[in-house]
Amino acid sequence: MKKYLIIVITAFAVAQIFISCSGKGNAEAASAEELKKTGEGEHEDEHENANTTTLSDAQLKSIGIELGGIEQKQLTASLKANGVLKVPNQNKASVNSVYKGVIRSLLVQPGSRVSKGQVIATVTNPEFVQVQSDYLNVSAKIGLAELEVKRQKELNAGNAGALKNLQAAETELGTLRTAKSTYGQQILLMGINPANLSNGKLISVLSIKSPISGEVSDVKVEMGSYVDFSTAVAKIVDNSRLHLDLFVYEKDIPKLKNNQLIHFTLTNNPGKEYDAQIYSLGSSFEGESKAVTVHAKVQGDKTGLIDGMTITAAISLNRESKPAVPTDAIVTVAGQDYIFMVTDEHAEPALPAGGEEHHEEGNHKEEKARPNASPKESFWRGSSGRGLTFEKIPVVKGTTDVGYTEITLLKAIPKDAKIVVKGAFFVLAKMTNSGEHEH
Repeated sequence: MKKYLIIVITAFAVAQIFISCSGKGNAEAASAEELKKTGEGEHEDEHENANTTTLSDAQLKSIGIELGGIEQKQLTASLKANGVLKVPNQNKASVNSVYKGVIRSLLVQPGSRVSKGQVIATVTNPEFVQVQSDYLNVSAKIGLAELEVKRQKELNAGNAGALKNLQAAETELGTLRTAKSTYGQQILLMGINPANLSNGKLISVLSIKSPISGEVSDVKVEMGSYVDFSTAVAKIVDNSRLHLDLFVYEKDIPKLKNNQLIHFTLTNNPGKEYDAQIYSLGSSFEGESKAVTVHAKVQGDKTGLIDGMTITAAISLNRESKPAVPTDAIVTVAGQDYIFMVTDEHAEPALPAGGEEHHEEGNHKEEKARPNASPKESFWRGSSGRGLTFEKIPVVKGTTDVGYTEITLLKAIPKDAKIVVKGAFFVLAKMTNSGEHEH
C-alpha cells in the first residue's frame, strides 16, 4: 500500500512542475507580444546593432548636432606626387683659383649672400709678380724689335743691307709679340688688366671672385691653405632659380599640362605650403621606374627651401562636380571612414505648459540622486526623449577642397537621406560609449 502511495505522490509532483513551466512560458510569450505592440521590444533590438546609436533630444541640443544631405560640389581634383627641389647646374658654381698659391684672406662664410664679380677670397704667390715682370720686359723688347725691323727695311731698300737681316728682325719681332700675348692672357686670367701694369706697380695678391650671384653653400679652404686650379675654394648656389622635379607615373601624364598650379610642402616639415607652376613635361622614364620627371618653377616666397630637399606635392587638375559632404562630417575608425545617417526619427508629444520646468526638475532630481556623477556620465544619460537614431555608413574619401570632401558610398542609402554634417565626432563617441557599456 505504501508503495502505491509513493507512486501517486510522485506523479502529482511531476504534473505540478509541468504546469508551472508551461504557465511561465505563456507569460513570457505574452510579455514579448506586449513589448512588440508598444515598440519597446523594437527599441531594445535597435541597440543590439553595433552600427547604430540613439541620441535624445536633450543630447542633440546640448552638442549642437546639425543635419544635412550629400551635396554635389565643384571640387578641384588633385594628383599627389613626390619629388625633389633642384637648382639648374648653370645656377650653381664651384669657385676655383686659376693659379696656385696660398689663401691670404677669406671674405665669406656659409650662408653669405654674394653678387656676381664679388671678391670672396685672395691668394698670393711670388710667381704672380714674375709673370707680370716678363710681360713688361717683352713689351719693352717689342719696341726695340719694331725699330730694328724698320731700320733693316730702309737698308734693304737702299741695297745697303742683307735680306737675311731683315728676315731675322721680323722673326724676332713676331716671337716677342707672341710672348706678349701669352703673358697678357695669363695676367687677364689673374683678374689683372695688363694695360694698367707699370714697372713700379706689380700685383702679388690676386682676388678670387664669384662667377654668379647666390648664397655660399660651403667654404672648402681655410686661411693659409695651398690651392691650385683643381682646388675648390667655395660653392655658390642661386636658390632663386629653384625648381621642382616631380616623379609622375605614366598613367597620370595625360592629366598634366604646362602652367598647371602645384601646391607642395617639405616632406620633413609639412607646416608651410609653397606654390609652383609646371613649365616642362619629361619625355623619358627615370631609370628603371615607370615614372616621368615633370619640371615646375617655384613661385613666391622661397624662404627655407634648399637644393636637394624632398617634397610632397598636389597638382591641381580640372574642377569637377562630385558628391561631397563637409569634411567634419567624416569620422575614421580603425582606418575606415564613415558618415552618420538618420535612420529613425522618434516623435515625442509636446510638453504641456511649464513642461520644460518639470523636465528640468526631473533632471535635477536625477543629479541629486547621483551627486558624484561626472559631466560625461550626465551627458550620456541624457533625458527621457528618444530623439534620433543614427547609422554608421562606410565611405571612401576623395578630393578635399573649400571645406568639403568627396565621398564614395560603400553602402547604398536613400537619395534624400539626412546625415550629420556637424557633431559627427560626438555621435561616434556616443556609439563607442554605448558599446563599452554593453560589454
